[in-house]
Amino acid sequence: MSELPFVGVDFTSPPPVPQAGIDRANELLASGRLFRYGETSAGEHDVAQLESAFAAFVGRRYCVAFNSCGASLAAAVMAVGVHPGEPVLMNAWTLAPVPGAIVHAGARPVLVGTTADLVIDLDDLANAAAESGSRRLLLSHMRGHIVDMKQLAALCGELGITVIEDCAHTMGSTWAGRPTGTFGSIGCFSTQTFKHVNSGEGGLLVTDDEEIAARAILMSGSYMLYGQHGAAPPPDVIERHAATTPNLSMRMSALAAALALPQLALLEERSATWNARYQRLAAGLGEVTGIALPHRPPDEGYVGSSIQFSVSGLDEEQMARWLKVAEEHGVHVKWFGRAEARGFTSRFDHWEFAGRRPLTATRRVLRDLCDLRIPLTLTVRDCDDIVAVVGGAIAEVR
Repeated sequence: MSELPFVGVDFTSPPPVPQAGIDRANELLASGRLFRYGETSAGEHDVAQLESAFAAFVGRRYCVAFNSCGASLAAAVMAVGVHPGEPVLMNAWTLAPVPGAIVHAGARPVLVGTTADLVIDLDDLANAAAESGSRRLLLSHMRGHIVDMKQLAALCGELGITVIEDCAHTMGSTWAGRPTGTFGSIGCFSTQTFKHVNSGEGGLLVTDDEEIAARAILMSGSYMLYGQHGAAPPPDVIERHAATTPNLSMRMSALAAALALPQLALLEERSATWNARYQRLAAGLGEVTGIALPHRPPDEGYVGSSIQFSVSGLDEEQMARWLKVAEEHGVHVKWFGRAEARGFTSRFDHWEFAGRRPLTATRRVLRDLCDLRIPLTLTVRDCDDIVAVVGGAIAEVR
């Protein structure tokens, strides 16, 4: 084994839940009132409070809390009026719940290429829209990489495309100072354990459109208790849709909301820590021969909770070998170029249900693409040791 440092870091370790969230969760557990609504007494307002707070945080009028981000995406697709079998455009480079949400809504995914800077390819978006006739886009800011939203908005406006933003990796992020999730008709955020706010699992849908918000509330499973939502349109708007919108029972629980709410106040501090570690890693990895990092434009106000880089000049066997060496030294790197899906990492050609398009350039991008989580516990010394392990492991197999 090579003389490289060992990085004794748990890359999957989330930040702790604030004490206020723990205390409130314990109160709920003691009461047994874990359901999302109160009936004889509407005293359990945790989900409503989170909805109200998050709508204000993002700057949207309405927010609906779901039991997962995938559920919020599926509801979003249905809420904008997508019909069964209708084609919906989406990034080819994303995570499996995104095409899953489109299928959940009864629609058909249409894959759009990804550039070397890990954002949706706008030229291919225009091509895919022309080929498929789709006028809906489920746009993923995958791993926190944000496309030029001014250009995307202009193109989608020209083509008449409705945009839903998948912001699972961009809570707290901006483009030109404007929060992600506010450019499209709908923005959907995640509170899964590995995201920027941790409730175990959860999703938050935001919009300024009262008709969309009404349908999303009913789909989330409001029964006739939609008055208990925290950032909702007037009851008469919701009632217009009550008879035609199914209850899909996907609303967030009180327990998850209680854990998530106090973490909103910590996002700015967490983002600063993540970005400092990201920039240290990026500076070091950028000096390693054969490694390239995506360009991040000045308008991109990212939150660097993970880092992506490409490794060129190695065949499949060499890639597998250096990843194994790195893992033996405590550095767990994901590789999107593996022939088989592994863990949370799969790519578009693993999803037979998502259709096919000739995405040769995207295949090349993903063939060399690596991905590393950045836990908030990472120190500057840890960052330097990670760079040493990655660089040393690659050099060992060349």
